[in-house]
Amino acid sequence: MTEIIHSTPEDIAVMTDRAREVVRLNIEALEALERSIDVSMARAVDVIMSRPGYVVVTGMGKSGHIGNKIAATLASTGTNAFFVHPAEMSHGDLGMLRPDVTLLALSNSGESRELRDPLIYCQRNNIPVIAITQRPASFLGRNAAVCLTMPSVAEACPNGLAPTTSTLMALALGDALAMVLMDRREFTAIDFGLHHPGGALGMSLQSVREWMGDNAAVPASVPLNADFREVVSAITEGRKGAVAVLTDDGALAGIVTDGDLRRAFQRDTTNLTAADIMGANPITVEPDARMSDVVDLLTANKIANLFVVEDGRPTAIVHIAELMQAGYVA
Repeated sequence: MTEIIHSTPEDIAVMTDRAREVVRLNIEALEALERSIDVSMARAVDVIMSRPGYVVVTGMGKSGHIGNKIAATLASTGTNAFFVHPAEMSHGDLGMLRPDVTLLALSNSGESRELRDPLIYCQRNNIPVIAITQRPASFLGRNAAVCLTMPSVAEACPNGLAPTTSTLMALALGDALAMVLMDRREFTAIDFGLHHPGGALGMSLQSVREWMGDNAAVPASVPLNADFREVVSAITEGRKGAVAVLTDDGALAGIVTDGDLRRAFQRDTTNLTAADIMGANPITVEPDARMSDVVDLLTANKIANLFVVEDGRPTAIVHIAELMQAGYVA
């Protein structure tokens, strides 16, 4: 096992100061970027809003990594976008640049040779280019319809080589562009959730019907006149901690929970029926209700389960333990 190096107090102080210096340089870069933002941002938004196709994002090296994130942010906030590696464009992927797209190209120097083929292709086919670069006079800047110019600031790298402040500014510009577009599109929290079905917000916006799927188990049930032993057996077999009590025509009349059974044991159960121990008019939801509504009902009423009812008949039972396991409840 490799022995862990333990730095001296002097070395620790030096490294701590250096880390703070890098953060300070990044802060100063972002402050300079904030001051530099001008009408070009609005022009870039206008170009994208006027185009029916995708925003194709591209960039080489570290700019490509930032571009990938920007494309993902755009796509999740209402602007259709995807990333394409510039070198791959030169080997057939230029076909992704349809006449209705916008190209968003990132390059700090603006002279990345891998960008030349896509930029020339865009010029030939009247596809607008939005540039993110420090050098508006570069090949990228000259071939862009709109240039989002980053201020010239020093990299945090002591050799001035490793992209640090420049990539942070590019990321911030991309986020700014995405958020302004989001505002212009009036993209709501509900829209955002629909793009994030695997996240907490998206899950909460699902309907109960979507949660149930195609194979929802019919909840355990007993008739009103079921004796106590039948009720206990039904709850045990249903394994949901509750059983539906039905009228003769199959409508939901009430619910018997584990708690109702415990309270019933304090009485003589010999002649008890489901109707005697059930809770009448139980809390229910319809299949088109949102899962957030279900969670609110369960927590507000301090209950563990409720029935999904359609046309007066229970079609499923929702148990809070299942929702917690699936991530619907924190």
